[in-house]
Amino acid sequence: MTDEIQTVTAAVLVIGDEILSGRTKDKNLGYIAEYLSRVGVDVREARVVPDLEEEIVPALNALRARYDYVFTTGGIGPTHDDITADCVAKAFGVPIGEDPRIIEMMLQRYAPGELTPARRRMARVPQGGELVDNPVSKLPGFKIGNVIVMAGVPSVMQAMLDHAVTLIRTGSPMRVQTIEAGAIPEGRYGDALAQVAKRHENVIIGSYPSFADGKFKNQIVVRGKDETEVDQARVAVEAMLAAFAG
Repeated sequence: MTDEIQTVTAAVLVIGDEILSGRTKDKNLGYIAEYLSRVGVDVREARVVPDLEEEIVPALNALRARYDYVFTTGGIGPTHDDITADCVAKAFGVPIGEDPRIIEMMLQRYAPGELTPARRRMARVPQGGELVDNPVSKLPGFKIGNVIVMAGVPSVMQAMLDHAVTLIRTGSPMRVQTIEAGAIPEGRYGDALAQVAKRHENVIIGSYPSFADGKFKNQIVVRGKDETEVDQARVAVEAMLAAFAG
């Protein structure tokens, strides 16, 4: 591997009772992981926690100490159970208050008398927080330290993520090669694939079976940050499969 390769790590913290109850199906984790991988940030861990301070704060503190960045989704709306901003402030040990920039945004949409206490909750940001733009519904998320706080609604989160990545350091993007193993069963090439992986320790090699059109098939995926090493591992996997096919 070259000295120029840089690794930046992240975790995703999904916040919301509705996710854990199954009422809402999470659509954000996969999108975030794929998006960050393209820009050179490796998602190493994901957690889902309920709307409880005693669960959010320790999870956030553990993740932000372990990884370069933590991306959170959910819990920044107007209702009593939207407590993410308060929990982030507590995790960092800073006060929280209304941000005048967000109030100004609200006044472009609502008359002063329509700024109910519930709506004003969405203007609260921990002290020192940097706003994360929201071109969809306008009300922003925020970044404090190495934590990025975004909405849970997928379309809003995705728009916020476009801006959030401009506020972070990125590393070398992941190189990915996919090799079709066809109908060769994993049980046949499993031991040989393990030997290929052992010889190419700087890449990640995985085997993924699927079922489509009434047939089983397998794909082998090689992932790494050094393009040369990924290519070498791909060639080795192809040679292994050719031996089995022959």
